[in-house]
Amino acid sequence: MKILYYDCFSGISGDMNLGAMADLGVPLEYLRGELKKVDIGSYDILMQSDKRKGIAGTRIEVAIPPDHPSHQHRTFHDISKLIQNSSLSENVKMISLKIFEKLARAEAHVHNHAIEDVRFHEVGAIDSIVDIIGATICFDYFKVDRIMSSPVQVGGGFVKCAHGIMPVPAPATAEILKGIPVKSGLVPFETTTPTGAAILAATVDNFTEDINIITGKIGYGIGQRDTEVPNVLRVYIGEMDNPAFDEDVEVKEACLVECNIDDMNPELYSCVLDALFEKGAYDAYLVPIIMKKSRPAVKISILCSETQIKDIEEILWRQTTTFGLRVAKVSKKMLRRDFSKQFTKYGEVSVKNAYFRGKKIKSKPEYEDCRKLAGEKGVSIRDIYDSLNKSE
Repeated sequence: MKILYYDCFSGISGDMNLGAMADLGVPLEYLRGELKKVDIGSYDILMQSDKRKGIAGTRIEVAIPPDHPSHQHRTFHDISKLIQNSSLSENVKMISLKIFEKLARAEAHVHNHAIEDVRFHEVGAIDSIVDIIGATICFDYFKVDRIMSSPVQVGGGFVKCAHGIMPVPAPATAEILKGIPVKSGLVPFETTTPTGAAILAATVDNFTEDINIITGKIGYGIGQRDTEVPNVLRVYIGEMDNPAFDEDVEVKEACLVECNIDDMNPELYSCVLDALFEKGAYDAYLVPIIMKKSRPAVKISILCSETQIKDIEEILWRQTTTFGLRVAKVSKKMLRRDFSKQFTKYGEVSVKNAYFRGKKIKSKPEYEDCRKLAGEKGVSIRDIYDSLNKSE
């Protein structure tokens, strides 16, 4: 299985990504030729070899003529239409639109606009179009089966943009990276741009620091700055070195937060669990344990993303009697799943299906659907489950 792995130790931007792809072997003329299929105006793609802290790689720059009109704007709708009306392959169109939608939805959320009203400055739009469609063209060129990435370094400090001085990560970048593991503070400036974040958010299958591949090629995309940390994006292409890997098993990084409690009113646990789930915990559960001096106690365990840890910790500090917590990174494996509708004599119920190695291996009716239907029809939940079995 062919894997493309992003090592974002110094962040990612659209031009750094294109530089890394060119460094991996995408011919510049091929990239130019494919991009000409989209009618976005006058520009050129310049490529040169460069170095950062002794690391050699490729630097890409989108050159726009000085007489290009700077007062025009393009909406997300305009850009979508350009992509859809182009002669790009359907796969490139689909992924490009997915990346642009990530970017547009984040901008719409941050500025409280409808997504169709999001406007991109004309010159900036050309950069974004080249960076985003160019990235998708490169993915298609390499024919990778899966895209993976390390946690994303976002930098620190403040960044100047069209709306003024913004904290790093910029609000749009932070919005795009929701649910994605990030690192910050490596340098006092922005290392990940909204475009770079959108490329990752729309295309990466899982984020992990475990590069479990046999490396074939390594590419380095050179960034604009030259600081104490190499301003480069490193990208690997290789084969998955794990015969047990299965496309129907998704692996994600997660965090396990735990504490032991032996002095709390048991009536309070229900409220604590509700609060944890409201903050986005993947799972939360109680386990009876015996502590020192044979004291009976309860262990609270919470599975969550790294970005949720602070909220989870605050709930445990404020709503329980614990004085200490344990936090550990874990791998979270999940079977690919989808939902279907099953019809019974009582009504319709959602059913969750799980797949392994291309085959459905188990199904489970959604409890809330069954509970609601049982209440509406005046029967027991067991009656609903029995009717599901008979309708199979």
